[in-house]
Amino acid sequence: MSDSNSSIDQSLQSVALVILNYNGQHWLQKFLPGVVQHSAGAQIIVADNASQDESLAYLEENHPEVDIIRLEQNFGFCGGYNRALAQVEADYFVLLNSDVEVSSGWLVPLFHLMENNPEIAACQPKILSQREKGTFEYAGAAGGFLDYLGYPYCRGRIFEHVEPDEGQYDDTVDIFWATGACLFIRAGLYRSFSGLDEDFFAHMEEVDLCWRLQNAGWRIAYCGQSHVYHVGGGTLSAQSSMKTYLNFRNNLALLFKNLPNGQLFWILFCRAGLDLITSVYFLSKGQWKNIQAIGKAYWDFYRRLAYWRKKRKSLTIEKKKIPRVPKSIVLEYFIKRKTTYPEIIR
Repeated sequence: MSDSNSSIDQSLQSVALVILNYNGQHWLQKFLPGVVQHSAGAQIIVADNASQDESLAYLEENHPEVDIIRLEQNFGFCGGYNRALAQVEADYFVLLNSDVEVSSGWLVPLFHLMENNPEIAACQPKILSQREKGTFEYAGAAGGFLDYLGYPYCRGRIFEHVEPDEGQYDDTVDIFWATGACLFIRAGLYRSFSGLDEDFFAHMEEVDLCWRLQNAGWRIAYCGQSHVYHVGGGTLSAQSSMKTYLNFRNNLALLFKNLPNGQLFWILFCRAGLDLITSVYFLSKGQWKNIQAIGKAYWDFYRRLAYWRKKRKSLTIEKKKIPRVPKSIVLEYFIKRKTTYPEIIR
């Protein structure tokens, strides 16, 4: 091993790479060997959410170099990570989905970005599709943003339209949120901000964490010099009514927790109208379970409004506007037929 590689490996000892697993033996078999091969120097940990398959037996037999954290039940994405990371000592955490294929040298640019920019709280690499490696992947793509009505989207992915990777996002830029599929974050900040909000269970929890960090003055970044490949839908498919429920309920919680007072009421009012239109669309497709999921999301959010109000009051929300794209993604995409980030912000 050369001195330069040895230096890199030694520096990455401050990084703990944690994969949360639930009945994902097939993903571990497929992608963990590559994670081990291409993440030399970092501590690699699999946190198991009480899997009922042979995940633990596979790890013990095939990957003795990987540390295992055994959780007593399935705490979901948020609760699982919070409990696992509370047991990990490191300067940096990497939250990595089990269905991610990493590339050679992928950790080094992320590590250097964080080391050289102490004001950056978290970052992500370029997220490409594992199935179609020349295109971006839905969950994260080239960095996440919010439009002014609170719809999350990514460079390289607007709603269902994903772009081919032609080097157009090989930059390093500030973004609004970094994907939880591969989130590189300062461990001290993860702890001091209480990690992922467990009321979200899964979906949009990383947007919430990044928004809270920004409200406190920290930056979130995208590093186009690093890339990984994500399968996506490894836990819940895009057609899942549970996914619909979590996305709608969690988006309401996300906005209610983090929006400044002057924007809160009118944005929630607009979103209710747009979500009603979405329900009509599902009705036209005969997707009854998705309609029920949206109704349940609204019911579950508003019946606990006092609880969410208490959580909102516990946060520091600056009066200044968080930088978001001052346009409606819904209008730009569905009415004006703009399908890429450069077209929308032009």
